[in-house]
Amino acid sequence: MPQLTEDPTGLLDETRRQLGRLPNLYAALANGPAALAGYLALRDHLGRGELSLRVREQLALLIAQENHCTYCVSAHTLRGHKLGLTDQELARTREAADDTDPHTDAVLRLAREIMRTGGRVTDTALADARRAGVNDAELAEIVAHIALNTLSNYFNHLAQPDLDFPEVAA
Repeated sequence: MPQLTEDPTGLLDETRRQLGRLPNLYAALANGPAALAGYLALRDHLGRGELSLRVREQLALLIAQENHCTYCVSAHTLRGHKLGLTDQELARTREAADDTDPHTDAVLRLAREIMRTGGRVTDTALADARRAGVNDAELAEIVAHIALNTLSNYFNHLAQPDLDFPEVAA
């Protein structure tokens, strides 16, 4: 799919504003202005939610791994490094395994369970997350982050944009 460089709608400028650059994924998604506008709006709103930037980044990495999206695993590994996550922390995030923060660990484990069950998590999994302090707003945001990142993962599978990050296999 072509990666657009012309910007009659201003969406590519909005992408640069949000991300500080224009990744090839967004340049390809701009072929469908409504899709890119919706993606950017959801991303922008979630950026003002309950979940911290670090947890949002960890969610994006986990979701990319679950969806086997090398483009997004690569991008979120780079972003994770920029946020101070170590290689070991990034590896554990990709597996939703034993984050050192109990709340983050619960968020990641629940997100993986939501993805693997289509949202039909057990009462036990939900109770475990709540015991770790995951609140109702965060539950809603976790599902929204799954939707947002799955959109970009699936679009990457379809569009196959040129990888513009150091490659990390999913």
